Amino acid sequence: MGTKAKARIGYNGNHLLLRPKGGGAWDLLHLLFSNNVHKNKFMVCPEGTALAIAQRWILIVSILAQKFLMLVKSPLSSAGEALEFALNLFPENGGLLGLIWNLLRGNAVIPDKESPNFRTMLGHMDSRTDLGDHYHKGSGDSMSQASLSIMAAKIAYENAAFIRNVVSERWKMEFVEFLNCWNEDQQQASTQAFIFRDGNLISVVFRGTETFNAYDWCTDVSVSWYEIPPMGKVHQGFLTALGVEPHEDSFRATASSEKVGYPLAYYAIRDRLKQLLSENGDAKFIVTGHSLGGALAILFPAVLVLFEEQELVDKLAGVYTFGQPRVGDGEFGDYMQKVLLKQGAPPRYYRFVYCNDIVPRVPYDSRTLQFKHFGACVYYSSTYHPQMMNEEPNKNYFSLMYVVPKLVNAIWEILRGIFIGLVVGKEYEEGWFQLLFRCVGLVIPGLPDHGPRDYVNSTRLGAAKLDKSKQS
Repeated sequence: MGTKAKARIGYNGNHLLLRPKGGGAWDLLHLLFSNNVHKNKFMVCPEGTALAIAQRWILIVSILAQKFLMLVKSPLSSAGEALEFALNLFPENGGLLGLIWNLLRGNAVIPDKESPNFRTMLGHMDSRTDLGDHYHKGSGDSMSQASLSIMAAKIAYENAAFIRNVVSERWKMEFVEFLNCWNEDQQQASTQAFIFRDGNLISVVFRGTETFNAYDWCTDVSVSWYEIPPMGKVHQGFLTALGVEPHEDSFRATASSEKVGYPLAYYAIRDRLKQLLSENGDAKFIVTGHSLGGALAILFPAVLVLFEEQELVDKLAGVYTFGQPRVGDGEFGDYMQKVLLKQGAPPRYYRFVYCNDIVPRVPYDSRTLQFKHFGACVYYSSTYHPQMMNEEPNKNYFSLMYVVPKLVNAIWEILRGIFIGLVVGKEYEEGWFQLLFRCVGLVIPGLPDHGPRDYVNSTRLGAAKLDKSKQS
């Protein structure tokens, strides 16, 4: 997290910000035994802020987790680069035998990270890019848009050339722009999004947590927040990733969307949407993302309302998030209900959760942290059976009564992965790398469930079931 962060905070409203680089062992002890947290070097908060011991314990866990992530950020990044290089090296050379032959001839193909053929680890676990007959052009059907959204959120993890090629060549849609945006906390351009359109439908897609990016994981495990009237408390890390920051006693739109040579995500996307919508009066837009991308997707319309961009809000057709973490408190949920879930109108927010996915169950929903989901949850079981519910089962993940069922389910998902291609169809077939990743669930149940593959399967295999459940 940026070392200059503490100096730049000038917000006079209520806030609680963690600065893991700010202190040492003495400050951790002080945080454990003293509720005068405003004096702690790990904290930035108003004078007089006092927290109960349960709240301070959670802050300590978050600080230690972020310190650990910063400690391993370089080896984690290097391991990711090496793994993805190896995963791309073999297919680029026609497999192991092809690589050996090319090496003997001295013309082995070296993978290029920026080429349209290069895939990330997630791309190798699920190589599907076709929409098939699951998306219906021109349809306002929510499940059709959800199917398009999860595929877009899945390819968002790839490089710009790969995304452009899929959108333009495979989907036959118009690729508009890839955005590499500045994150002030991380002091680097680490927020990515892209925009494309298909007729009257414009899609804004945010990239989620990158597997080997320690900074992204720091954002996920942070419990920092700003209280923003009338929105309520909002996760600071997600707001900063979106490029929205406080100015003295308020949050307000700025004149420029540029910061140190890079755009800020909210402002750049807002401006491009205004341009695209002005070109077509019948156009509407959807916003989507997986994981961290889902958090940014639901925050984007919230900030549009905060900055009184009502014309854009009226053009919002829907928000589709997959494996989205909690982004605000109950007051924020009430605020968003008024924005997106107007009485009598069709819903505009669909939050998809697959089975034991750990990420939608953080940050913790308790009296201590107060982070909460809002709206209906589209929950899928491990048989891809959908249910509409207010909250996913085992909402905080760590309940002891779910330990054995989660382990049993992890075993079932491995067996299902072996046979699903034979039972359901070849497009659902899982390779050795995906099956190996499923085995991680035997150690950390729910982690493999967070991958985009099961969300793609859910929107495809569970679509008809969900339509029936809505009608009944």
